[in-house]
Amino acid sequence: MGPGGRKMPDLTTGPIGKTLILFALPVLATNILQSLNGSANAIWVSHVLGEAALTATSNANQIMFLMLGAVFGLSMASNIMIGQAMGARDEATAKRVIGTSTAFFIVVSLTVGALGVYLTPHILDAMGTPADARRDAIAYLRVIFSAMPFMYFFSYVMMAQRGTGDSRTPFYFSLVMVGMDVVLNPLLITGFGPFPELGIAGSATATLVSQTITLFAMIVHLYRRKSILVLRPGEFHLLIPDLTIIKGLVLKGLPMGFQMMVTSLAAVTMMSLVNQHGVHTSAAYGAAAQLWTYVQMPAMALGAAVSSMAAQNIGAGKMDRVELVARSGALYALLFTAVPVVLIYLADPWVLRAFLPATSPSLPIAIHINSIVLWGFIPFGIAFIFSGVVRSTGAVWPPLLAMIISLWGVRVPLANLLEPSLGAEAIWIAFPIGSTTTLLLAGSYYLWGGWRKARMLPTTPMATEEPDTGFGQPMIEEAEAMADAASRAPAKEEAKG
Repeated sequence: MGPGGRKMPDLTTGPIGKTLILFALPVLATNILQSLNGSANAIWVSHVLGEAALTATSNANQIMFLMLGAVFGLSMASNIMIGQAMGARDEATAKRVIGTSTAFFIVVSLTVGALGVYLTPHILDAMGTPADARRDAIAYLRVIFSAMPFMYFFSYVMMAQRGTGDSRTPFYFSLVMVGMDVVLNPLLITGFGPFPELGIAGSATATLVSQTITLFAMIVHLYRRKSILVLRPGEFHLLIPDLTIIKGLVLKGLPMGFQMMVTSLAAVTMMSLVNQHGVHTSAAYGAAAQLWTYVQMPAMALGAAVSSMAAQNIGAGKMDRVELVARSGALYALLFTAVPVVLIYLADPWVLRAFLPATSPSLPIAIHINSIVLWGFIPFGIAFIFSGVVRSTGAVWPPLLAMIISLWGVRVPLANLLEPSLGAEAIWIAFPIGSTTTLLLAGSYYLWGGWRKARMLPTTPMATEEPDTGFGQPMIEEAEAMADAASRAPAKEEAKG
């Protein structure tokens, strides 16, 4: 039960498959909304302000995505800590995590925003932003950095809600935020009616206004629901940072954020290889990549769902149920990634025409790229599930190392090695081989690694029910032993709460 007797979402009981799907669907819908929002913004900027403005937003957005990728790891670490504490019914630890995380994110977001506004010209110069797009990029990015504190905190609050088992509320508020952003974009760019004409800065201002209003509305909503995620009179002392929690946020969060940066840098490197083969190949690759974003979304949503479910069950000492969550998640990832892959294979000439004209010489190249690359997202999606379960215990380094090896030890070197003899074909072949390597590494560590003994923070687990059936006695004994060991944690840990 939460404060005020309100029942909190519980991911440690009930049917695993149904719970997993119901939790993942709002996450998937949120991801789709954010992608569509970015596409809508790009359309308005390009059609109203021209190609130079679109180049400016593209350069600025690279910085924004990099900064959001860094904070993603910290948000995920907080999510896992909250999830483990909620699973253990250890509200004191959950409150300590929430208080420290809130203070930490306020300081980090304000610091990044202030430094970003000041350093914007230097950042864009370091990126080599084209001269004709530089002025627009500076205007756009400075407003984005002003919005960064609200973006950071919005991301943190959404992830924290998922840690408590609630994925629907973040979706509803994301829907409000995206709707507001889409409506405000053309109004602030063009100065329609009573709105000021801000040009390219209007697109960024729409993001600032929509993020800020939605964030405050979400916090008010959490207070009205008496959510455990908000602090009340008598609890504000919890904003004083707990160094143990800060250590967990940094040491566990940074590797997860770094994993996103590693992936982004690999994507940029592969793009540079593609660019060497001419404009038609680059356009074909860009069109195909638009589809890949949506193919990956189901596995990403399931990965977020299994992380939250596994974290709560780990806190509850139900390791048998964690194993079942992993199995169900892997099967669903196989199914929900394979279905769009097959559909795109069947509809490829037509679906790619949304991005390329029917007479474009890039169209057959894009079809060929998809014929080689698309199926590789199936093993990658399954690997995403195993990595999500492993990370939910706090074992964050093995998934990062698996990604580094598969991208920088296999995909990028293989493309470079084979390109002199195979040309662009080497780039496409490297994608599924790298993805299969990711699955082999992530799956091997899931099966034989020591992640089952890792924990984010010491908590006092609740008395567990009889474990779910479907596993042998050794797994049951392991779960019971871990619960017993955690229940004998020193009393001083409770005193900290």
